[in-house]
Amino acid sequence: MWPAKTNTGILLGLLALAAYALTQAPAQTPSTASAYAAPETCAACHRSIWQTYRQTGMGRSFSRPSPANTVGNETANNTFYHKPSDSYFTMLRRDDKYYQRRHQIDPAGRQINVIEKQIDYIMGSGGHARAFLHRTARNTLVELPLAWYAEKGGYWGMNPGYDRPDHEGFRRKISYDCMFCHNGYPKIPSGHDQSFAEPVYLASLPEGIDCQRCHGPGRDHVRLAENGAKLESIRKAIVNPARLSAERREEVCIQCHLETTSFALPNSIQRYGKGPFTYRPGEPLSDYWLFFDHAAGTGHDDKFELVNAVYRIRRSKCFLQSNNTLHCTTCHNPHDVPRGAQATPHYDAACRQCHNSSFDRIVAAGKHTRSAGCAECHMPKRRTEDVVHAVATDHFIQRRKPAGDLLADIAERHESGDKAYRGEVVLYYPEKLPPPDNDLYPAVAQVVEKSNLTDGISRLSDAIERHAPQRAEFYYELAEAWRNSGQLAKALPLYREAVQRNPKSTPGLQKLGSALRRSGQLTEAVDALKRSVAAAPDNASNWHELGLAYRAQGNMPEALAALQKAAALDPDMPELHSNLGIVWSAAGDRTRAEAAFREAIRIQPDYVDAHNNLGNLLSAAGDFNQARHHFEVALKLRPGDATTRYNFAMALGRARQFDEAQQQLEASLRADPEHADARQRLAELLMAKGQTQAALPHYRELVRIQPESGQARLGLGAALAMTGDVAGALPHLQKAASSSDPATREQAAEILRQIGNRR
Repeated sequence: MWPAKTNTGILLGLLALAAYALTQAPAQTPSTASAYAAPETCAACHRSIWQTYRQTGMGRSFSRPSPANTVGNETANNTFYHKPSDSYFTMLRRDDKYYQRRHQIDPAGRQINVIEKQIDYIMGSGGHARAFLHRTARNTLVELPLAWYAEKGGYWGMNPGYDRPDHEGFRRKISYDCMFCHNGYPKIPSGHDQSFAEPVYLASLPEGIDCQRCHGPGRDHVRLAENGAKLESIRKAIVNPARLSAERREEVCIQCHLETTSFALPNSIQRYGKGPFTYRPGEPLSDYWLFFDHAAGTGHDDKFELVNAVYRIRRSKCFLQSNNTLHCTTCHNPHDVPRGAQATPHYDAACRQCHNSSFDRIVAAGKHTRSAGCAECHMPKRRTEDVVHAVATDHFIQRRKPAGDLLADIAERHESGDKAYRGEVVLYYPEKLPPPDNDLYPAVAQVVEKSNLTDGISRLSDAIERHAPQRAEFYYELAEAWRNSGQLAKALPLYREAVQRNPKSTPGLQKLGSALRRSGQLTEAVDALKRSVAAAPDNASNWHELGLAYRAQGNMPEALAALQKAAALDPDMPELHSNLGIVWSAAGDRTRAEAAFREAIRIQPDYVDAHNNLGNLLSAAGDFNQARHHFEVALKLRPGDATTRYNFAMALGRARQFDEAQQQLEASLRADPEHADARQRLAELLMAKGQTQAALPHYRELVRIQPESGQARLGLGAALAMTGDVAGALPHLQKAASSSDPATREQAAEILRQIGNRR
């Protein structure tokens, strides 16, 4: 802070920086932009703090790539092979720009599925890791797959969640809540502060978390200082966390350093009606964010993850018995982090604020060494469970160091599908909520990540019925829960209710249109999706969904136009290229269809459906060898996919490789015993091989699955007749003879005539 009479040099510096502030102030919308000052403004009066803070992890949390701040060597040891996805990732530098590239190698040794993106930003200080981001033409940010890790002297490795065959590739979007904790506040488009909005970033992004993250908006503070206001007025215009209550003070740190888990749960829910960057220090954090945790006793009581510092220390006796006197700044100076030889005495001194006399007593009793380094035993460094290439300090203060090698390498854990957490989600912070939030938000927490879906649907339905909340988001989340449980009919009225309450909600309109399409209500689906497109014409997902609705209607020209619009807006959506391929294939344009399927695979080499579609196309064109390759890739990625095995069997049949076709049909039925087409083709193949007795049970199953199918009745009747069971064959053949399909009627009639002649 500076006195009422400013010195001329400081004032001139401030005035110069004020001009910069007019164009560079971080904000999310015009309504909040005026509250913030340019981050550099703080340096004029607080130079020493500014300089030390810029060297902290927060100060270096986000930056543009440059020779001064990149890591690794772009010309040597710059390629990393990822075995699970059989992909090579290379870091490149060309013309003072940086890129990340991926390729695979085909059986002939050629590079395939090449994709390259410019690195526009680096997220992370490098203390633990650095991720590399690409800015798209639509001003979204995507995380590139390869990261750099500081441990073991520094090395390349996949980003968290990528160490698997079917990772997100070059498509993982940087969400607003991700940006909230890794950078200063960016500008975002009008309307994007609504729940579920697509994360889009305008103008030049800030570089690093600045002073205002902890001290609140500083524009008034700067203005008063420039005008020579009284010291007390200048101080009141900015937040000093040290003057806040213990709870509000800790929340300044909690806003970013409390993560109960990074795995699907959810860890936190942003309150509906609050923008992603609206929290300001000194306000109750629970007015903006609510934090949730696994239920006790579900095997997650001792989890240790990278952003667990607040979560872990709040379990410690030191914290629980401190009566709010132990807080983050007891040990940490956010403006200056001690390193090297300075670190150990600094943190030892923090411990001895409370433990000095007891420490001396147990040393004198011979029960403890006098050597320095309290944290080494009581807060040891450990490998984190979620970012397995990182090691961090465990803030759970323990009497004794845990047994075992805490730094031993561990495999990445993937909590998805049948391995995901399925249990109760409990409120963690704050400890209690007032009504009706105490019913509504915990119920939402059960369903948003499907952790406790069945019970959550019941709880959320009851809470909505009791409280009739005004906000559309509660109805939207219940609709999503019903959809995720496979009950689309129950989801539809809730999507309609959500859209009625918020007619401008692009996510609501898009999900309503998608649900209507899937339920066969195509006219209403197209109408909803047109409204969604009108509300957000630059959203590629809107156009993609509209294209699918037109395709379901059979309106191929409109479907093609909508899908092409989506591809122009976001060319990196593999699903829309695959759907374009389907539309081109239906139109008889094999060349364009093949190109679209190959583009989908180039973007996402593990895209099973695209490999399946391309395999079908190549097989139909007589190119069996290439078709086999794509079917085999698809089955390697998803061995239990019944449809892919069925399609592969059809391709094998065209190539007259009947034994292998039979194996694939049998595997298809093991994966899905209700797959009627696979059942029928296997029965037909067995009949063709003269194995009538083996075909019979398949025909019987087919009739059970499709009792009204003339083809099923014809097959069963024919098989029974061939085994001599004419009495059993007659009712099936007679039903087939009344089929609406002329060919089926004719074949059934011919067999009946032959039976009649024999009798």
